[in-house]
Amino acid sequence: MSAAIIFNRRSLFASTILASVGSVGLNAPSLAQQSASPNLLPPIQIAPPSARSTDVPPPARRAASHSRRTTRAAPQQRPAGDAAAPGATVPVVVSPTGIVTPAGQLASSLTIVTEQDIQTQQYRTVPDILNTVPGLNVIQAGGPGAQTSVFMRGTNANHTKVLLDGIDIGDVGNANGAFDYAHLLAADIQQMEILRGPQSGLYGSDAIGGVVSIVTKKGEGPPRATASIEAGSFNTFNQTLGLSGSEQNFNYAVNVAHLHAGDIPVTPPELLPPGRKAIGNNYDNKTYSTKLGVDLNENLTVNSVVRYIDTTLLFTGDSGFPSFPNAAQSTHAVQQLFNREEAVWSLFDGRLKNYFGVNYTNSRAYDISPGDPVGAITTGERLKFDWHAVAEIARDNNLIVGAEQQTDRIETTDLTAQNGNKAGFIELQSAFAKRFFLVANVREDSNDRFGEHMTYRVAPAVILPVTETKLKASYGTGFKAPSLSQLYQDYPAFGFFANPNLKPEESTGYDAGFEQPLFNDRVRFGSTYFHNDLTNLIDYNDTFTSLVNVNRATTEGTETFVSAQITGRFGIRADYTFTRAVDAATGLQLLRRPKDKWSVTATWLPLDQLTLSATVLRVSNWIDVTRDGSASGIVAPGYTLVNLRGDYAVNDQVKLFARVDNLFDRRYQNPTGFLAPGLGVFGGIRVASYGVREVSKDNRRQSVAPIVPRGIRSSKIIDHWIPGSSFTTPRE
Repeated sequence: MSAAIIFNRRSLFASTILASVGSVGLNAPSLAQQSASPNLLPPIQIAPPSARSTDVPPPARRAASHSRRTTRAAPQQRPAGDAAAPGATVPVVVSPTGIVTPAGQLASSLTIVTEQDIQTQQYRTVPDILNTVPGLNVIQAGGPGAQTSVFMRGTNANHTKVLLDGIDIGDVGNANGAFDYAHLLAADIQQMEILRGPQSGLYGSDAIGGVVSIVTKKGEGPPRATASIEAGSFNTFNQTLGLSGSEQNFNYAVNVAHLHAGDIPVTPPELLPPGRKAIGNNYDNKTYSTKLGVDLNENLTVNSVVRYIDTTLLFTGDSGFPSFPNAAQSTHAVQQLFNREEAVWSLFDGRLKNYFGVNYTNSRAYDISPGDPVGAITTGERLKFDWHAVAEIARDNNLIVGAEQQTDRIETTDLTAQNGNKAGFIELQSAFAKRFFLVANVREDSNDRFGEHMTYRVAPAVILPVTETKLKASYGTGFKAPSLSQLYQDYPAFGFFANPNLKPEESTGYDAGFEQPLFNDRVRFGSTYFHNDLTNLIDYNDTFTSLVNVNRATTEGTETFVSAQITGRFGIRADYTFTRAVDAATGLQLLRRPKDKWSVTATWLPLDQLTLSATVLRVSNWIDVTRDGSASGIVAPGYTLVNLRGDYAVNDQVKLFARVDNLFDRRYQNPTGFLAPGLGVFGGIRVASYGVREVSKDNRRQSVAPIVPRGIRSSKIIDHWIPGSSFTTPRE
């Protein structure tokens, strides 16, 4: 094998480590998860009698109170703690507790991104969604399809658990176990919940920094077909097709999405040898998903979620040391299968629900360098059996008890290894007098290799009378088991060897904050302080030939927001995150953690049919390494981006949309050595058999009956409803 090919693989290995770990202290080169049930997160729409319109929907809509025709007055993400104002949609979430819960009851630092947010902001991928979420730094090495890592509250990229309809989709085959967000398209997402802070007490290993939970769309109401086509800069072509609905005891949702980006400039010109022209990345993603549910009788439901992703990325690899870009492209092909089969057994009029699930994930990565006739294949598998029961022990008091067994397996040309984990947990979720809320949990993990580990979390919240100030806090512990690759996968050609004696990383963390509504909640502001201490962190040894447990780190900061609904047609939202992430031994700033990040989003409805939106995102400087890892401690310049969005509803079946990314063509690298896309202009059309238009002609809310999750009484949801923001969609 040639030296160029060997180094190209070394470069791929190094970039995987650096881009996805950004290791804390590196100063040189569950079961109570949300169910797969399609009925898990239906939209809960509550319009008090005094606020409901007397208008009667047309017959074609009457059967489709499921069409979610809600007022789009300045749709924005907003704090999960924000409950809805009279007539607004009441946000419900699952991730912090494992139980469908009105967001206003939660103490967790949580961001909710809804289907409406995704459509208004025209997000195409999950990284697009996460870019403006507070507390997160997104590193995407080269645009669509390139390796994408997320650093939450200053923790490592492999310290965040990622769930898709309750399936743990973390990549067993990745070198450090970090999830690569690059291949998740947003076409069929109903809701995303980004939960910040230690969550191992409920979710186990990988949840030191937090949880990213994705819930896909479920079928409801009459058959509904949707399709969209988009084209634009960088030879981009995006298509989606969906069919969903329900019939008596059966509900279904089928989606197909295709994203092609044929010419993304990635390689900085200064890295190219004289006279060589840069080759843009070429990315192709085909995603197929189904979500099915059948009520066999009043007490027994079976559900199924299947998602298959087939992607190919052609990119410019490196050769030499220090490296320089190759003259020909390399190939990175990924096939991912995510599957959950589930049975839900209800007893005692729904007050006791048992969930029995089987989860299977398979991720296969194929990498080939120029002149390499063989390539390298890495396969990661996860098989998980789980059970949990949700019992209503008293009004507003729920108990979750569960157990799970998981087996992870990695296979390469030179390695086959596996590890298992068993766990049990218990959680109490309580509400008192509709003003005090508490979540407490404890979990015991028994790892085949690392033995017993106990984690826990306590999160109280209180809403003060008169001022309606919400005070919240949480304290929790976490741990992260080493990945199979870190334990067993050697790279002798690169002089790098695994360490089977690694110990799990551990953490303790807490946060405390407040949220304050003003002017009948037309204005809301709040702030949260967070602090994390991490020990036994996995880092390089002094010779960079292996990994060891050496480092300690501290991350702390604040997440602050203010939102205002200026008029019924204009709203604005601003977020600011300060993060201090340092090596506890040296006091040096950790890699790829910017100290400051802020964003402002304004949304305006000049006409009932027209929605306009603008976002400004600012990310400050951070400490980084060069593209090949040969030099560290360099300063990556910050950047400011301006994005514009607009859509026009021609009628209830047809919508035109357009967007401008990076309006001022800001040239920046994220991370160092990888150009981010410049100015991009895109446009397209979306059609639906019904419900593409979300407002009535007179901009008034149509009368919509509450849609309540199965097993939760409508009166219970309404009793828990807390007057809040007039925004229709939440975010913190």
